[in-house]
Amino acid sequence: MAKNPESVTYGPLLPEHFDAIIALGNRVQGDGYLNEDNLRTYYELGLLNGINSGHVAWFNNEIVGFRLTFAPGKWAIDKWCSPALWGVELANVCYFKCNTVDPAMQGFGIGTTLLNLAKQSAAEQGAKAGLAHIWLASPGNSAFRYFSKNGGELIKEHPNKWREAALYEGYDCPVCPDTCECVAAEMLLKF
Repeated sequence: MAKNPESVTYGPLLPEHFDAIIALGNRVQGDGYLNEDNLRTYYELGLLNGINSGHVAWFNNEIVGFRLTFAPGKWAIDKWCSPALWGVELANVCYFKCNTVDPAMQGFGIGTTLLNLAKQSAAEQGAKAGLAHIWLASPGNSAFRYFSKNGGELIKEHPNKWREAALYEGYDCPVCPDTCECVAAEMLLKF
């Protein structure tokens, strides 16, 4: 079967998808990025009022993409967030944790569809905007281009955003040879 957008199906992220999501996430984002414990936490952070803001994409019965999104009011502000610059109340902001698409399936609109599904679910949960920390070291800076193309606005750059995960959580950056030095772009997408 030829690869085309019509052959890709979408649905809510569910616990039975965890093994495939962990495998895909670690292959694309770097070893140690996802594990059973943090994925279960991320899944729970995406549930609010019976609405699930996490989504997956399938092609030929395999998960080829996923979007992890935290519901508004269920995620914590940390030192990598600048809420005074957002122009939106914190209670109305979801967090776009991760969007991952199998490299062999990129270019078919899967990432954008997953983002649109997450925006729809987050809006039903009460969000008016979503925050993301975009990995500026993605190949060809594709993550920044993708999020900008979909309406994301740069708020601030944060050097060494993933360094702590590399030092203390077992994250193995696929770009940096030693400790992760990657820069994150704090971006806001209003909807």
